[in-house]
Amino acid sequence: MPTRTVPLLPCSSIDEIRDFYLPLGFEVAYYQQRPNPCVALRRGDLDLQYFGMDGVVPEESYSTCLVLVEDTEPLFEAFAAGLRASYGKLPLSGFPRITRPRRRKNAGNLSGFSLIDPSGNWIRVMRDGSDGAAVGPVTSAGDGSRLAQAHANAVVLADSHGDPAQAAKILGGALGRAAGEADAVERFEALAFLAELRVRVDDPAAARAAIADARAIELTGPERDQLAATFAQLSELDDALL
Repeated sequence: MPTRTVPLLPCSSIDEIRDFYLPLGFEVAYYQQRPNPCVALRRGDLDLQYFGMDGVVPEESYSTCLVLVEDTEPLFEAFAAGLRASYGKLPLSGFPRITRPRRRKNAGNLSGFSLIDPSGNWIRVMRDGSDGAAVGPVTSAGDGSRLAQAHANAVVLADSHGDPAQAAKILGGALGRAAGEADAVERFEALAFLAELRVRVDDPAAARAAIADARAIELTGPERDQLAATFAQLSELDDALL
């Protein structure tokens, strides 16, 4: 018989959570303040429920849930549009924030991203791999050069484990060692991700330097076409650094 699981997550304010999710395409399915504050949110067949709790500290949160979807990109774009409408840009650091869909070598090379809400809960959205297929951007497949493998490791550290500082350290070191061996596309994508990591750890000068290094790479026309999405991400990072 069909089963259904609905995550129950803690928050410091159900009103804050409600107002956060409404621009992301959710609707309020249930709301109460007494005797215990709770709010149920629904977006299609995706349900999330929150309960109010004193003492919630986002930086100390370990609460998380997993959402499996056929393709991560459409849901990411919908969430990103709502976040831009609410905050004027895509929030990449602090609370709330979002990561981009990237393949995870620790999840069968399937694409995933995380939405971290104002109370620090991680909503981990992953491609459902039950059909055996992997879907995601070109970046971070984890095969090929040492730089590609370091990029894949950095994605796991930053996006799965929530440690962008260590990810930046690993990727920055790999870029320094790979100056003469990695191809232009690999270097461009690695530098773009390094720039995003620098934004996440609040190091704008280093982020701008990585962006400048990426844009200084000579690319062919087909390579630029291949990297169109990454160029768009760099432009968004420019906005985040204003």
